[in-house]
Amino acid sequence: MTTVPPPSPFSLSVENRPHAVVVRVRGDLDYETQGKLVETVEALMARRPAARHPVAELRLDFSDLTGVDSSGLSALLRIRRRTHAADVALHLDQRPAALERLLEMTGTLELFTAAQSGPGQRPGTPNGAVGAG
Repeated sequence: MTTVPPPSPFSLSVENRPHAVVVRVRGDLDYETQGKLVETVEALMARRPAARHPVAELRLDFSDLTGVDSSGLSALLRIRRRTHAADVALHLDQRPAALERLLEMTGTLELFTAAQSGPGQRPGTPNGAVGAG
């Protein structure tokens, strides 16, 4: 009989920096947890226009990500659309091999690393930035 280890506990922490917000993702980003990440980003983006120092960059730190599935990828694509429309640079920092592989296999890696057209036309950078400014 094979036993499957329980999923890693999921948590998010938010660090506000001048003109940037870092969201650290810990655990598995999957069907059960992706909504929390999207809701957190939506709340941060909703506060953006009223902020004294508007956010120019959103950095998602995946150094403690233990797993990701297609629902997690869908959440990242929704976040990308939201930040791109708001002219906010999105960075996927410290991508583990599993996330990198998923982005490559689905043909979406370029969406998170290549130059983007649209508001500001900010070029991406190889470290995971979308529209770095």
